[in-house]
Amino acid sequence: QVQVVESGGGLVQPGGSLRLSCAASGSIFSIGTMSWYRQALGKERELVASITRDGRTSAADSVKGRFTISRDNAKNTVSLQMNSLKPEDTAVYYCNAQTVVRMTMTVVSLWGQGTLVTVSS
Repeated sequence: QVQVVESGGGLVQPGGSLRLSCAASGSIFSIGTMSWYRQALGKERELVASITRDGRTSAADSVKGRFTISRDNAKNTVSLQMNSLKPEDTAVYYCNAQTVVRMTMTVVSLWGQGTLVTVSS
């Protein structure tokens, strides 16, 4: 089956850094835009950053200058380098991949299970 799996979450002190990774696998024909979302306790899910297949990136104003998204098309992975972390960055981070599933040749939006990032002293 097709899936995406996140890794790299954990506990970090304010000002610290974490690097999240997400790997897509399965019978995937192609992957378009890959994104990181997050959902803090009691809040709605929000888009953190996204990157197109050709490398064009965008990021939420709240993380610009601190977070960097990147991808490796050969490995079907996307990463989020998170620097200068703040307590308000605490959330479950989800990976999303816009994919074309090989079997049906249809677009499917794949979501990972989420990885928890906690920024606290």
